[in-house]
Amino acid sequence: MAKEAASPQLRPDLVPAGAFSFPVKNPKDTRWFGFLLLPEFTLLAFSAALDPLRIANQLAQKPLYGWQVLSEDGMAVSSSSGIDIGVHGGLNDLTPDTYLFACSGNDGTKTASDVVLGHMRRHARFGGKFGGICTGAATLARAGLLNGKQFTLHWENQPGFVEAFPNLTPTRHRYVKDGDLLTCGGGVAATEMMITIIAQDYGDDFAIAVSDMCLNGPDITTRSEQRSSIAKAISSRNPRILAVLRAMHENIETPLSLDELGQLAGISRRQIERQFKQLLDEAPAQTYRNIRLDRARTLLMETDLSVIEVAIATGFNSNGVFSRHYKDRFGESPYGDRSRAHAKENKAR
Repeated sequence: MAKEAASPQLRPDLVPAGAFSFPVKNPKDTRWFGFLLLPEFTLLAFSAALDPLRIANQLAQKPLYGWQVLSEDGMAVSSSSGIDIGVHGGLNDLTPDTYLFACSGNDGTKTASDVVLGHMRRHARFGGKFGGICTGAATLARAGLLNGKQFTLHWENQPGFVEAFPNLTPTRHRYVKDGDLLTCGGGVAATEMMITIIAQDYGDDFAIAVSDMCLNGPDITTRSEQRSSIAKAISSRNPRILAVLRAMHENIETPLSLDELGQLAGISRRQIERQFKQLLDEAPAQTYRNIRLDRARTLLMETDLSVIEVAIATGFNSNGVFSRHYKDRFGESPYGDRSRAHAKENKAR
């Protein structure tokens, strides 16, 4: 006989008190999530995923979401920071209607025992849904649950994952939804992922309120890759290419030519072009332009500079060229983004 999820009435911690509220009409039945903590899991990623659920309940003053923190045997689990976290129960307490997230850290490809993998397969076999936080996708891969799926895990652990599972290719995205499968790279991406779930369940306005309470900002759209262009190049251990990228970030208002960048880094123009194609799969001019466009979007969202002033501040001498490249990168003109930012500000007042 299948176990039933714990009644919300038996868990007063599910609906904490708070000073701010956001009433939700016609709430659905409590949606349950399970967080399986594996040894040396990443505490930041786990808490970043759980707290948006708590905040949603607090704002609504209703048990929109429930959560169980689980371990293999029901005992406390030590995180990668050495802090032991108590749990609500063991995997034997997992119910079929609970969406189960595997939470792990740097040893994600090794830490789950055969017993854990068996429970994961059984959960899937009986219709249970599952996901991975930080390196949790590695446990799902070991359980054979990622075949034919799109997924992600923390960028630091992707090279080791690919070595362990050569037939599986993680994406570079911060979080990925493929059907019922949800995976994220950890950190604030876990918050972004959960806010997306909340938006699907109760709408963008409520999700934005949750995001604001998390100090995550009002933008609940999917962000792009996990790593910046500089971080991507770190794995190359090429100090000259890193020097070129740093120079790009430090010279935005008055962009440098490739020859000038090469002189600063002690590398030829041809070498820059070849290395960028190899490491970043794009031309250095495109990388430089994207760095400037990213800065432009930040200025549009966070300052009162006009679009023309932003264009000049980020090294674009032509407003038309700036607008065209901006729309190509972000899917909307700078004027549209500026209007949307102002509309959100006015709505918040």
